[in-house]
Amino acid sequence: RLINPFFPLSTMSGSAAKRAKTAGAAEKESFSKVFQPMLDQVLEDCEKRYPDFDKDALAWFRKSMEYNCVGGKMNRGLSVLNTFQHLIAGREPTPEEVSDAQVLGWCIEWLQAFFLVSDDIMDDSTTRRGQPCWYKAKGPPCKGWEEEKVGMVAINDAFLIESAIYKILKMRFSDKPYYVALLELMHEVTYQTELGQMLDLITAPEHHIDLSKFTLDKYKCIVKYKTAFYSFYLPVAMGMHMAGISDEAKFENALEILLEMGEFFQIQDDYLDCYGDPAVIGKIGTDIQDNKCGWLVVQALTRASPAQKKILEDNYAQKDDANVAKVKQLYKELDLEKVFKDYEEESYARLQTLITDKVGDLPKGIFTDFAQKIYKRIL
Repeated sequence: RLINPFFPLSTMSGSAAKRAKTAGAAEKESFSKVFQPMLDQVLEDCEKRYPDFDKDALAWFRKSMEYNCVGGKMNRGLSVLNTFQHLIAGREPTPEEVSDAQVLGWCIEWLQAFFLVSDDIMDDSTTRRGQPCWYKAKGPPCKGWEEEKVGMVAINDAFLIESAIYKILKMRFSDKPYYVALLELMHEVTYQTELGQMLDLITAPEHHIDLSKFTLDKYKCIVKYKTAFYSFYLPVAMGMHMAGISDEAKFENALEILLEMGEFFQIQDDYLDCYGDPAVIGKIGTDIQDNKCGWLVVQALTRASPAQKKILEDNYAQKDDANVAKVKQLYKELDLEKVFKDYEEESYARLQTLITDKVGDLPKGIFTDFAQKIYKRIL
């Protein structure tokens, strides 16, 4: 198992490790309590502005938010306050600052929900966070929907989740000097993520299997735009804006470090899609069936013999379990588990160098804390 050069947990005493775990649980509990008042504020605003709007539809909206926005690890959301705390080292954040950072954190969690609801439909996924994907879930208790699944109504539900972000930002931050910067950041990161999703979809359409398009450069481009900006850069940039940072060079240096983390995170996610336990990771992996341009298949293509490439071409992107098993057997023959472990070690080294070279006068803890959350995921 890899030894972490940033935070060697094995060297912590039992009492220190226990205190760290307890503190993390308390942070999550505090953060979790913010969700419901935020949602209430959005829905109460809707009722006040549009008193004639249908109450059953509002109940559907509430159920959609509650079903899709909670249940994740919340690492993205928690990282806003974590970043801000590092930036104001020497004093404790005020209750108002804690509240603001937690609300911004939930805006990222809502953005994540918007992406996931949409992505699950596009990928025809089955489960998410240990429960049926929203479009496959039983509909809220509205008249005529008692025994129906949500279905394609989920598309509009995704739109509403995104809209709720901007409602809460206006209600909570319109008087802040960094409000416009927050809006521009959210819009830009959403745009970048949607560009990445488009590239992912058109590179690997289910109706046309062409593994020659699966290159490492294409894969890295997908990862950068689809995952790294919103999962890693966005929460740190939000914390920096809260702390009053406006130096573009600092944002650019943070971005370079965080893109490296984002690449590792997605590669790890691709690995878990194939090798992770669905009971642990909360979803059933379908990258092979869905013709995904994933890290494993890209690595397989660079290492496979002509005969092995033929096996991939004949079995990748097929829904049948027997085809999937043949692809996984080929991955085993190519020892892709070891390839991943080696990559993990190399990624650590690169990240350590980047932090040393690029951190400048930003607190190193911003990045090492974030790294701890992803490099210790259960494999």
